Amino acid sequence: MIQRPDPPVILATASPARRAVLAAAGLRFEAEAAAVDEAAIKEGAQAEGIPAGEAAMLLAEAKAARIARRHPGALVIGADQMLVCEGRWFDKPPDMATAQAQLLALRGRPHELMTAMVCWRGGQRIWQHLARPRLVMREFSEAFLDAYLAAEGEAVLGSVGAYRLEGPGIQLFASVEGEHSAILGLPLLPLLGFLRQHGLLIG
Repeated sequence: MIQRPDPPVILATASPARRAVLAAAGLRFEAEAAAVDEAAIKEGAQAEGIPAGEAAMLLAEAKAARIARRHPGALVIGADQMLVCEGRWFDKPPDMATAQAQLLALRGRPHELMTAMVCWRGGQRIWQHLARPRLVMREFSEAFLDAYLAAEGEAVLGSVGAYRLEGPGIQLFASVEGEHSAILGLPLLPLLGFLRQHGLLIG
């Protein structure tokens, strides 16, 4: 058995992509969405001039802490992601028109995905990590964009960048730097390293 039975692992997320990343690695875990006011946390961070990476960490921390209070004996993983392009923060688009506008704003430009992860156990944070994948969108045509959005539909609304790199969204890009799982929202290699050091995974 690769994973020890104790402590139980809880992923504090509603994200199907993050759940899929952890499941594909062979880990046993429960998933529980954390109800936190993400908009308020982001607005407060921007008002205080906090960088996007730190804002992502605040969001991940809030999610992990919320679930950890319900399950004090579990190891709780919280994660969040901020997309930054030329100083502008992007959120998950609420509708297809916004998704189209965001992709046009990102077209031909580099952006970073500030992907934060926090682990809580026993009422305190015991580990954190920030990954910063860098992606460059190609100069795609508007005809391609229309076809892409028609093919993907509302699936793009679940992503902060309005794209799914694990699907046809890969065609939007000229270059991608960083761990694939970090781009999907859960930096897996650092997490697995921590879980081995913590004794939850057999080394």
